[in-house]
Amino acid sequence: MGILSGNPTNEPMHYGEVFGTWTALQTAKGSIAAYQTKLNHIGDKDLYKLVEDIISQAKQEEKQIEQLLKDNGVGLPPTPPERPKAKLEEIPAGARFQDPEIAAAIARDNSMALVSASQVMGQCIREDIAMMFGQFHTEKATLGARILRLNKEKGWLIPPPLHHSQVAEVK
Repeated sequence: MGILSGNPTNEPMHYGEVFGTWTALQTAKGSIAAYQTKLNHIGDKDLYKLVEDIISQAKQEEKQIEQLLKDNGVGLPPTPPERPKAKLEEIPAGARFQDPEIAAAIARDNSMALVSASQVMGQCIREDIAMMFGQFHTEKATLGARILRLNKEKGWLIPPPLHHSQVAEVK
């Protein structure tokens, strides 16, 4: 048996695992605050529910990663304050995020989060950390499908120019 062949929770984290998990925690904390603010700007009930679900998922990730870092003696990043609720009608029209803009932003953020979760998984030598980020990855992939479906249903998806190959036959 090798040095890293016992219970993974008894193994030390390497610097990449520490950096990856700490960064993921900092990102989750920032996302929670940002999406709480965006909730104030949302008029569409389906988008509102989706963003609430994203916040809930980020809070679960936050709890899991915080516990991992605490158990390994790693200091935690600061937590932004909870964002207050505001009425959509009280936000001036020119200062509001529009629903399609929010939908595009959450799609972008989710795709970047998928890549980040994969990166942490790929650098792990501790199976428990890799599995945790595998769980996050699966949850984000499921959210990605929901985001795409919502964007299509609402007509908010703006596809790039479509490429139709018309190769002329050479005789």
